[in-house]
Formats: sequence, C-alpha cells, structure tokens
Amino acid sequence: MGLSIDYVAKETATNLWRNRMMALAAILTVAVSLSLVGTSLLLRQAVNRQIGQFGQNVSLEVFMNANASTQQLADVRSMIEQTPQITHFTYLNHQQSYQQAKQILAGNPVAADALTPAIVPTVFRCQLASPADAAALVATFANGVPGVYRATSPLQSIHVLEQVSNVLQIILIVVAILLLVSSLVLILNAIRMAIFARRLEVGVMKLVGATNWFIRVPFMLEGLVQGLLGAAAAVVIVLLSNIGVNYLVRRYHVSVLSSAVLPAHDLLMTELVVVAVGVVIGVAGSSVAVRRFLDV
Repeated sequence: MGLSIDYVAKETATNLWRNRMMALAAILTVAVSLSLVGTSLLLRQAVNRQIGQFGQNVSLEVFMNANASTQQLADVRSMIEQTPQITHFTYLNHQQSYQQAKQILAGNPVAADALTPAIVPTVFRCQLASPADAAALVATFANGVPGVYRATSPLQSIHVLEQVSNVLQIILIVVAILLLVSSLVLILNAIRMAIFARRLEVGVMKLVGATNWFIRVPFMLEGLVQGLLGAAAAVVIVLLSNIGVNYLVRRYHVSVLSSAVLPAHDLLMTELVVVAVGVVIGVAGSSVAVRRFLDV
C-alpha cells in the first residue's frame, strides 16, 4: 500500500480528536516548557548585550579625598595622562560632584540635604581602551596613591550580572527539562492510547498487506503535530514577552530593561530554536511509542 497525503492527514486528525484531552495536555506542557527554554535564551542574549555595552564603555573612576591637596590632584592627573591604557578622562570638581550626588540621591532628600560641596570627593572619570586593563588599573590607583580615596570600575557589576544570570538560567533550564520530559511522557501516552484504540484496525491492515511505514506514519505524525502546536504556542509567548518588555521600555522609559529588548535577528534565532526543540520532542515521543507499543 502506498501512502497518500489525504490518508495521513485524515488518520492523524482522527487520532488527535479521539485522544483530544491527552493531546491537549501534551501540547500545553510542551508550550510551557518551550516558553521557559525561550525565556532562558532571551535572558542569556540580553545579558550578553548588556555586558557588551559595558565592554564598549568601560570606565575607571578615581575618587579623590575631599581634602586632597592641589599637588595631589596634579600628581594623579599626571599619572592618568601618562597611562597608555586610558584613552581620555574628565575631571569633576567639588561642585560638579556635588550636583551629581544630589541627582543620585534625589529620592532620599535627607541624605541629599546632608551633603555639601566641600565634603563631596572630586572624581577623575577615565575611559579605557580595553576591559582587560580595568582590574590592573583599579589596583594601581587604589594602592596607596596619595590623595586617592578609592578607584572603581564596572567589572564587579558585570561579574554580579553574570552570576545572577547563570543562576536564573540554571533554574529555568532545570524546570524546562523536567517539563520537556513530562511532555515526552504525555506524547508517548497519547500515541499509546491511539494505538490501543485502533489495535483491531491495525491488525486488519496488516492482514491486507499494509507496510510497516503505512501503519506507523500517522501515529508518528500525531506526535510531530503535538510538538509543533506546543512550539507554536511557545513562539507566541516568547514573542509577546519581547513585545511587552519593549512596551515597558518605550512607555515608561525603563532604560534598565533596554538591553532585554532583542533585535529581530536574535529573536528569530531564538524562535527557530524553540520550534526545533518542539519538533524533536514530538518526533522522539511518537517514535518511542511506535517502537514500544505498535507491533508491526
């Protein structure tokens, strides 16, 4: 017997309808698990973009003591000018540092009112040629240079960001794997029930000479359809998540989330990965069920 598209489509639809509740459960589980996979991928890409932005704008801030002498300021300025890893720098005097501190503490008026220009340290803001130089320069300026109160760079923030991202990714991936295994089991059970419901029909087809593939393909396609439908739902969820974050950034000017809005190319690649995983889950579940429960 030869396979036809009409026959395969009809038999697949019949199997899905007969076991619609089990199929729906499998589709929803696939959708939720793949949504977590997509969210994990989006998180990783967003963090990489944020780190990339830090890397393109690596800075070193050298805070002077509030009572640093003119000579100490001149020495530190000369030291910065003679450091080849620093491409350029700006200097914020007491008044400029004071104005910036007031902006930072705008939500805490008590602390802002306690400040005066005289007690706010002056700052040298240095732009670095490479992120790799930041740690060494921080150590250089923080190691007993007269008049220097503290030297900092965003490397610690980058490190914390990576650590938090890694923890969240591990949690999301572990939950996603557990749900994907549940999806496999549900798809397998749905196919098993379809095989059991049609066991007499399968026996008749074998007696009249139906090939193994003629019998197997509709059941395997059923699992593929479940995986694809779950993946399609996950694609929509991931897309809406990206649109939602984009809306928050634009509507409420939440700049801290700007790196979480991915460009179309990155989003498309994420969605393709989600679809591919859905196809693999559907095919794997149906293949195991056919091999184990279909005696042909």
